[in-house]
Amino acid sequence: MAIYQILTLPHPTLRRVAEPVTKVGDEVRALLEDMLETMYAAPGIGLAAVQIGIARRIAVVDCAPKGNTKDPLCMINPQIIWQSEEMSEYEEGCLSIPEIFENVERPNICRVKYLDKNGEECERDCEELLATCVQHEIDHLNGVLFIDHISRLKRDRIIRKFNKAAKERKRADGAA
Repeated sequence: MAIYQILTLPHPTLRRVAEPVTKVGDEVRALLEDMLETMYAAPGIGLAAVQIGIARRIAVVDCAPKGNTKDPLCMINPQIIWQSEEMSEYEEGCLSIPEIFENVERPNICRVKYLDKNGEECERDCEELLATCVQHEIDHLNGVLFIDHISRLKRDRIIRKFNKAAKERKRADGAA
């Protein structure tokens, strides 16, 4: 098992649309385990493969409350096939946009279709926080970040902050 480095804004891979997985084998299962380990170590409640530089349609989530038994959901080629009209708002954050939290409104319930780690087709109804998390991770697979769901002014401010930090890191790395 391995813990991957999580890419942060403005890394261009975060805006890539991930490619579908054509075969679920040992390589994909090992990646799912590594992604779970990376997510738990971060710590986070969701991680998409693009966040670790792998542009494939793979995501993991675990919304179990702290201290409870882990309840991971591993999704390969996930897609939302139904969403409720009822909306809910959660304060979202992202491992790829550290220390930034904003309220985002999304459908309160969704149905996701995906392949599990054995390549079996599954459907699951997700509500509340799990629905938000699943939608957030599927957004990642489509090159969409949670900040794309907030006001342009707030989004532009966040992007400028991360672009500036990246330039400063690059300058510091060049001076070292």
